[in-house]
Amino acid sequence: MDSWPVNWEALDALIIDFAKSENLIEDSSPPSSPSLTSSYHSRLIIRQIRRSLEVGNIDAAIDILRVHAPFVLEDHRLLFRLQKLKFIELLRKGTRDDRIFAIDYLRKSLAPCALNAYPEAYEEFKHVLLAFIYDKDDQTSPVANEWAEKRRYEIAGLVSSVLRAHFHAYSPIFSMALRYLMSIHKVFCFRQGIVSPISYLTERLLLEERDFPALPPESLYEAQVFDEVDIQALAHAVELTRQGAIDSLRFAKGDLFQAFQNEICRMRLNDAMLDELVREYCVYRGIVEPGMQTSSESLKVNPPESGCCSSLDSSIDVDHSTAKHSNSETSATTDLSSMQGIDVELRFASEPTNNLEDCSPSGSHQSESSSLLRNRSKGAGERSKRKRWRGRHDDLDFISGVHFNRDGKQEVSTTISKGVECTSAEDKYEIVLQMKELASRGMAAEVVEEISTLDPDFFVQNPVLLFQLKQVEFLKLVGLGDHSGALRVACSHLGPLAARDPNLLKPLKETLLSLLRPNEEALVTGLPLHALATSLQVH
Repeated sequence: MDSWPVNWEALDALIIDFAKSENLIEDSSPPSSPSLTSSYHSRLIIRQIRRSLEVGNIDAAIDILRVHAPFVLEDHRLLFRLQKLKFIELLRKGTRDDRIFAIDYLRKSLAPCALNAYPEAYEEFKHVLLAFIYDKDDQTSPVANEWAEKRRYEIAGLVSSVLRAHFHAYSPIFSMALRYLMSIHKVFCFRQGIVSPISYLTERLLLEERDFPALPPESLYEAQVFDEVDIQALAHAVELTRQGAIDSLRFAKGDLFQAFQNEICRMRLNDAMLDELVREYCVYRGIVEPGMQTSSESLKVNPPESGCCSSLDSSIDVDHSTAKHSNSETSATTDLSSMQGIDVELRFASEPTNNLEDCSPSGSHQSESSSLLRNRSKGAGERSKRKRWRGRHDDLDFISGVHFNRDGKQEVSTTISKGVECTSAEDKYEIVLQMKELASRGMAAEVVEEISTLDPDFFVQNPVLLFQLKQVEFLKLVGLGDHSGALRVACSHLGPLAARDPNLLKPLKETLLSLLRPNEEALVTGLPLHALATSLQVH
């Protein structure tokens, strides 16, 4: 898999969009679209309603629904299910007062609603009365399913599906794509009778249970006829029965794409595990700072720094090198277009059209194993600012008129030490990011020297990378007018490497042609150094 090409810029954009949409990273810039903020707030409301239902706090869920989604309570089918669940939860408490209150609730609320909810509702109402007779721990009773706590999760999933579609509060593209790809991967492996090579990940990340599908609207008119192609496409894409696909299309009023989104979002991910994977990727790519995540309180004391990842529009340029360096080491940038002819795994990305700070490298966390890095990265923190990882802290203050129980919320001191010790993996990522920054600035000689010190066998195993870095060094010397120094690099490194690999002969000849150009013609401003730096990081 390491040999497969990866569009790192596109993957960075998806990850940053996910992290921003879920408010996982601190970002002081205004949102690029008001709909992003609205969608996040809607997902917060849905998440709080889900949690309230899952712990049996039906009153809290109904209070939130009454404020933010009264249409749910106006649908007697949903209201009856909520009231029936509340009746069970009152009996579950087991006290004499709660039992008396359950009888009163049964008389004033549940029974009248059962008459108008749906045809089967009154039979269900009479059935749930057996909960007075049979104990909640009796697994053989006729109402064992009503007593089961899984009923909370079923109702929570049903209400979440309805709210998600109503508010268009869909998950970010990365999350939905991940669910879909993992689901079809599981189906493919099952049908082929093979063991998935990533089963350890898919089984932990993609949960087996799905949210209940939203209820299609009741209509006295004849059911709408849908194109059979749409029905079959939806059924096969997300593993539905034919009737399930029809119901999904009815709820979406025939919109196939919306129905597909609704069904994808019914699949549930392990949010904690996904967030940790995203955080590790962001540390690896230099998007966020390594170390412990900060709380919202601590960030009020130390406000987040603004960087290039301040909007979704600029997220695709995470890897691009900055054009703000004016020292002699980086001013002599030269044309490396000949490097594109090398038959290697490195794939150069398109050049940026605007000058943005680089989110990836930073010298704020320096490795203790490299003296050269410490000397060269003192000012890197000013040139490239990485985001702070916020984590999934639900800020529910914006929900007016509803008070939440925050007893389970973890409080973090506002004086968090800046010297948080990184894990060994994050320490390695930091070393790699320092190497990446040197490469993105065209400091090829320093990169080779530093990596050779850290791992003497690295360039023995990756000779093409060494050739490319020496190409950069050669062209920089040509740009500075030091032709004798450039020839020494060619004789000492480029020539011997090309002699061992015939595929490097053509790019070597094209590189030597730069000796014929005047110095000013060798100087250019847009180089694919960020692609070389990314390839170095991957290797």
